[in-house]
Amino acid sequence: MSLLLCAIPVLILSLLFFWQSGRQRRAAGLPGGRIIYTDTRAWEEVSKPLYDAALDLTGKPDYIVQEGRQITPVEVKTGRTPSEPYDSHIFQLAAYCLLVDRTLRIRPKMGVLSYPNRTFAVDYTAELEAALMDLLAEMRIQERRDEIERSHDDPARCARCGYRQVCDQRLS
Repeated sequence: MSLLLCAIPVLILSLLFFWQSGRQRRAAGLPGGRIIYTDTRAWEEVSKPLYDAALDLTGKPDYIVQEGRQITPVEVKTGRTPSEPYDSHIFQLAAYCLLVDRTLRIRPKMGVLSYPNRTFAVDYTAELEAALMDLLAEMRIQERRDEIERSHDDPARCARCGYRQVCDQRLS
């Protein structure tokens, strides 16, 4: 009888922890499954970056979740929640999908963008991969140029730029 009395609180405590972990997972926008990679320091030591030598591409998704044979990169955004994901965020997530495919040899069907008030599933299609490859090729071309023009007219964006101190095209 005393064993049963000890087991009941342990069972209740276990259920409470299970419920709380599910709640935290949903709040972070994570899909179901086992977290096999993290870049947040919140769960465990930060994993090393994913790297593809052929593309000279490196990336660190916030999470990679595995459910069965399916792997899903997850990127958590802390800024305002848009009505649709920004193109730059979609391409960042597509790059993570490409890196997962090349490094883990499992092609993700999708990736997840998690904003504070909404989560978006982004299908990793052949069309998105092709658009990403075109963008990477264009970036490589631009890297080799001697003179690169500023890509915006937004003073607030310019003020937050990490290259502001060395940029001769900065906005006042």
